[in-house]
Amino acid sequence: MEKEQFKQIQSSLPSNPGIYQYFDEKGQLLYVGKAKNIKKRVSSYFLATQDSQKTIELVQKIKDIQYTLVDSEHDAFILENELIKNYQPKYNINLKDDKTYPYIVIKKEAFPRVFFSRRKIKDGSTYVGPFTSGLAVRELLDHIKQTIPLRTCTLPLNKKNIALGKFKVCLEYHLGNCLGPCEGLQSQEAYDASIEQVNFLLKGNIKPVLQTLKKTMLQEAAELAFEKADLTRRKIEELENYQTKSVVYIKQQAPIDVFSIAYEQDQAYISYLMVQEGRIIQTHILPLSVPLEETKETILAFAIHYFRNNLQSMAKEIIVPFELEDQLPGVKYTLPKQGDKEQLLLLSQKNADYAIKEWLQKQALLAIENKEENSILEELKSLLHLNQTPVHIECFDNSNIQGAYPVSAMVCFKNGLPSKSEYRKFNIKSVVGIDDFASMKETVLRRYTSVLEKKQSLPQLIIIDGGKGQLNAALEALASLGIQHQVTTIGLAKNLEELFFPGDAQSIQLNWNSAAHKLVRTIRDEVHRFGIQFHRSQRSKGALENSLNEIVGIGPKTKDLLLVYFKSVQKIKEAKIELLTEIIGAKKANLLKQAFAEQKD
Repeated sequence: MEKEQFKQIQSSLPSNPGIYQYFDEKGQLLYVGKAKNIKKRVSSYFLATQDSQKTIELVQKIKDIQYTLVDSEHDAFILENELIKNYQPKYNINLKDDKTYPYIVIKKEAFPRVFFSRRKIKDGSTYVGPFTSGLAVRELLDHIKQTIPLRTCTLPLNKKNIALGKFKVCLEYHLGNCLGPCEGLQSQEAYDASIEQVNFLLKGNIKPVLQTLKKTMLQEAAELAFEKADLTRRKIEELENYQTKSVVYIKQQAPIDVFSIAYEQDQAYISYLMVQEGRIIQTHILPLSVPLEETKETILAFAIHYFRNNLQSMAKEIIVPFELEDQLPGVKYTLPKQGDKEQLLLLSQKNADYAIKEWLQKQALLAIENKEENSILEELKSLLHLNQTPVHIECFDNSNIQGAYPVSAMVCFKNGLPSKSEYRKFNIKSVVGIDDFASMKETVLRRYTSVLEKKQSLPQLIIIDGGKGQLNAALEALASLGIQHQVTTIGLAKNLEELFFPGDAQSIQLNWNSAAHKLVRTIRDEVHRFGIQFHRSQRSKGALENSLNEIVGIGPKTKDLLLVYFKSVQKIKEAKIELLTEIIGAKKANLLKQAFAEQKD
């Protein structure tokens, strides 16, 4: 994704905590990240200078950005890990071997310890994770240490050893970080209650922990132990600043689907959460255009069928915001009023509401832009004395170097804005040598032959970049199709930026600072950019093909494989032998490297 493209969507990114996902042109998930502020974090990829080649490569492949809002940074942390574990995105840390990534361990022993580990062994202990960030795990353990007193020693604290008085309390006891189970100063039952609080904290549910701490603080104050009460108060503040109850991790282990809807005018957004084993493992936002008036119930029922079929969900419970008549057989529909399920629904609704809010803002902005663009198009209509407002403009340009790899390009602007899906590239097929006029005639003829065959609409204005010669060639092509009088065609001289009408002796020179002239320059610059980009691509492919033709042992199939993968001579020369071996085999990879080395010498 180019910086210019990103700037167009930047304003719609939320400043909330959540996770963001990058997808390539095929819809494959490239990367999942978490952020306190999604807008700032995502912007840092596109608007800052990147030193990492991997990051540059990632940004170039991004074609779509999706995000999910959550209530806290901790929820973002948990959801990020779940998505990485489930989808293994190419640019995230690889979690295929869980043993090498950090866990929080609750050890199976008397007076269990809670600690960081990168080894998962089958010893009956509880392992929470794996996580992608060791730093984040240590931060979480710090919160636990600051709020819940637990032992950190490795002493064998069985009943017999404690009863015999084999151990003495250490510094951790005097610092208040441990309550001294080694000397029998804390019972097993009281310690187990602390472990239960750790489990609450790991799941993001701090309410029971806060209740226990507040009760302890009141008891300490009643006993006039004000220093202890003040320490407990600081623990409460630490927890309250840490987060609120998490909805990314819930108690129910059975699969659940969560749906919500936001609906305005003729646009609806459906938010979907897939929950399995108590964790959100997928999040989706589905935009739906609703040309006819439909009820929310009808739209939501349609979306449920769509998601369940496409994502093959077999969950036997669906959480929805209101009653639905159209229900799937054998599935329980739940309208929660409290608890974890209500929190999941609220999270889903939060994302649907944000999506519709973003759409409404874009519509308002688009209305303003359209108003401005319409005034510019009306100005262009007046200056060029056109019969119609040029809401649809197409512009053509040739590109070649000394006749090599001749190509043409066409860009399309609608309502004053680029319509990139309608851009077209043309390899010149019928022209030998340098002949810009013949190349232009071929290109225009091929373009509008296709338009007529597909019964598509013609533009109101065609701009031919190149002056009178190319303009006349284009008019010949239009005349051969019998449409020369159905569309206004003008030429644009490259040097003086003059506009030519067919048969006019004098050109039209627009005011340099006028909005109409700026639009024409924008269209001209865009067709140059698009054409040069295509020409470079073809030139690189041609150079690569020529280079490969000279290498004995590299046949047509191997050449095609390399062309598809690398696309340029430079990239294939820079490729490592391991990558070449993976693509074409060790023997041919060595042949290739040796041949390129000889060419260099």
